[in-house]
Amino acid sequence: MSRAEDIFQKLIYFGEEAIDDYIINRQAEELFLDFKQATPGIGKNVTSLPRDDRKNLAKCISGFGNSEGGVIIWGVECSRDYDIGDVAKAKVKVHNVHRFLSWLENAISGCTIPSHNKVRNHIISIDENGDGFIATYIPKAEVSPLMSTVGNSIYIRSGSNNVPAPYSVIAGMFGRRPQPNIELIISDRKIEVLENSAENKVYNLDKKTSAKPEKYVKVSFSVHGQNDSSVIARELYLSCTTSHYGSEHNKVRFLNYNQMDSIHGMSNQLNLITRPELRLPPRSTFKFTNIEIILTQYTDDDFLFDGIIGADSAAPRDFRIYINKNTLRSFVARVIKGEEDEHLFYADFFSDFLRSDF
Repeated sequence: MSRAEDIFQKLIYFGEEAIDDYIINRQAEELFLDFKQATPGIGKNVTSLPRDDRKNLAKCISGFGNSEGGVIIWGVECSRDYDIGDVAKAKVKVHNVHRFLSWLENAISGCTIPSHNKVRNHIISIDENGDGFIATYIPKAEVSPLMSTVGNSIYIRSGSNNVPAPYSVIAGMFGRRPQPNIELIISDRKIEVLENSAENKVYNLDKKTSAKPEKYVKVSFSVHGQNDSSVIARELYLSCTTSHYGSEHNKVRFLNYNQMDSIHGMSNQLNLITRPELRLPPRSTFKFTNIEIILTQYTDDDFLFDGIIGADSAAPRDFRIYINKNTLRSFVARVIKGEEDEHLFYADFFSDFLRSDF
């Protein structure tokens, strides 16, 4: 995960607490982080992003996109520290944050030439008045250089500033070949309740419960990589590690990865890479493997599963399944009991427990 992605994920996970932490610790603007205030006093008749905000957005998309990516936090005032630069000073909430988010989304495609279609926005927090904070994540652009449409300049990130790129840098950027981009896709999602019978036996029954057939939950899904770029991708890979199973009875299985070479690792790992002759065309999808997770009610630890996919010259994509032991025990009991809508179980597992940077 890149530094910019790490900052964005922190803001998603911790919310406004992350902003409070930046202010308390006098976080300085840096290569991957910029603080901005939204234009104050916007009237009801305004229907698009104000000029100053659009200018700031365009410069940041060009600067971060032509460099290694970065994050804008809207709603933070800076002050000048002569030793370390502009530092976070105070919170100045964005008025009508949902409206401002809509303006940002509508403005992005017109901020640079060519457009940067990977920019993402996230509302960090919102109060009862509809005011709050927004994070704008700008990854490194696949196609560069990006020219800002405000001033027609090509920017790069230099320290904590977006500065016009020198001619030699621009010339080098024109010669840089586009890189593949592999996106994670989870499909074929299924949650089943099975009996630990002779047909589906996964572990030996505990003597205390052997009078009744033991039930368990099987969660299954497929992991795919999609080449979301305009170039061919080679040497695609998938690595998975199960750090904690939650119980000695729980299991993680990997099935059907015939087109991959398996690299021997530890017993709790799977390391796969495509064979040299395999090439993935632009906009196409490749199936890595099917994963089955066996979960029982005998839980005494958290469940932690980490995965990463990528390809040669492509930025890796991380995903994680984390369930603390109490939540895991409750989830398995609810699924086995079966009195709730099954869509709630899918939402719990694939929206709350499974996290990724896609």
